[in-house]
Amino acid sequence: DPAALAAALGTPVVALDPRHRRGHDALASTVAHALRHGVPTPRITGSGTQSADAGMAGMAEKPGDPVDDLGVDDERFAWIEAAVRAGTRRTGTARRSRSDRIDAVVTHPVGGPLVFLAAMWLVFQITTTVASPLQDLLDGLFTGPVSDGARALLDAVGLGGTPVVGLVVNGLIAGVGMLLTFVPLMALMFLLLAILEDSGYMARAAVVTDRLMRRLGLPGKAFLPLVVGFGCNVPAIAATRILGQARQRILVALLVPFTSCSARLTVYVMLATIFFPDHAGTVVFAMYVVSIVLVLLVGMALRRTLWRTMGTEPLILDLPPYQRPTLRLSLAVMWVRLRGFLRTAGGIIVATVVVVWALQSWPAHGGQFGEVAIEDSAYGVAAQAIAPVFEPAGFGQWQTGSALVVGFIAKEAVISSWAQTYAVADPEGGGADHLAEHITTAFQTSSGGHPTAAVLAFLVFLLAYTPCIATLAAQRREIGGRWTLLGVGIQLVVAWTLAVAAFQIGRLVT
Repeated sequence: DPAALAAALGTPVVALDPRHRRGHDALASTVAHALRHGVPTPRITGSGTQSADAGMAGMAEKPGDPVDDLGVDDERFAWIEAAVRAGTRRTGTARRSRSDRIDAVVTHPVGGPLVFLAAMWLVFQITTTVASPLQDLLDGLFTGPVSDGARALLDAVGLGGTPVVGLVVNGLIAGVGMLLTFVPLMALMFLLLAILEDSGYMARAAVVTDRLMRRLGLPGKAFLPLVVGFGCNVPAIAATRILGQARQRILVALLVPFTSCSARLTVYVMLATIFFPDHAGTVVFAMYVVSIVLVLLVGMALRRTLWRTMGTEPLILDLPPYQRPTLRLSLAVMWVRLRGFLRTAGGIIVATVVVVWALQSWPAHGGQFGEVAIEDSAYGVAAQAIAPVFEPAGFGQWQTGSALVVGFIAKEAVISSWAQTYAVADPEGGGADHLAEHITTAFQTSSGGHPTAAVLAFLVFLLAYTPCIATLAAQRREIGGRWTLLGVGIQLVVAWTLAVAAFQIGRLVT
């Protein structure tokens, strides 16, 4: 009862129904009235409300009295209980609702995690299966008509045969075009996740993951920034502000980079489609499971070594009733997330492509700009210098190692780096099929005949090492430079160690 609740709270209450667009006009007029005339701020007491000014005046008269926290809490909860009773109308006999019956399964200590894993597997399976034909269609568009049209246009304006052709065709179109082929995949995944959120299930998934994290000694509220991290690590770092203790904020900020953001997903899907075409969805799903396991294990290790005395906190979360998802809202959420991904990734990709093109065109040992073999360019020479670091992990080819270095800037740039590198090395070969052949050959050669093990090691390294420069900037802003550097060191050590272990063990069984 909004009117009764407003009387109990001493402040206006407006009922909203965003699914059916009801209550917006009433909210607008109430807010406008409050801005013009003000709203009295109630002070919570055990017996009712009084004005905030009167309460502050009473405290000012006794500045030296200690505050009894337990007494204050008792008054607050008593006031909340009274307000709920006054503002709630009960009709009939309370019965176990459908949401309660479903929750008995999806929030069960054993069944809940299984339901969550099954739901996530289904999302990735549908995503990779349905989006694949659309990706092939877009790839053919960019490597065919778009590239041919760009070459013809450059020839027409007198730029044919110049380095500009390499920048536009082998750089921008190859790199940005490869990213755009993943738009159907990202859109479908965002849509399915939005449907799960609108149905009310994702709140239950948070309860399931929170229970597991608290059993392992992690903070109760930590699930919020960590869940956000599976979309993007940057806002997830900022979300650590909800944690009350500085130690908790630092711990979770160090764990967020191990959550698999959407930028990594594009690389997962590409490699899974190339090397595991019949099980691509399962492989992508497995990477998210590995991500969760990494968060838990690294969190346990850090807590037991750096913060042994840090206690946990319970999770208090309102579980909304289950509801039928609305396509309009789900599509709107999908569009907002897809647009944000493309804006961020697009700008990074364009900047990275230009820098990589310049390095690939710059001769390392003398020569003319733009007329140098890629392995003799500044880019190729630097990549060959770091390639031996990855040999124990089975992907010591310089093209693969250089993609990881570029990925340090942003994971979206890994694929564009490959597309750009192999386009320069093989100007006649274009498209996803030719790129897949080059990548397959690279892993086959560097792994000594164990490409499957090498790809798995590469995926593990990609998951565990530093997400991007933007994440580092967010970490430095929230927890300081020293903790950020410690986090980078932990990420690189964990990534390299796990990648080497994955390859060395994998080649024994593949």
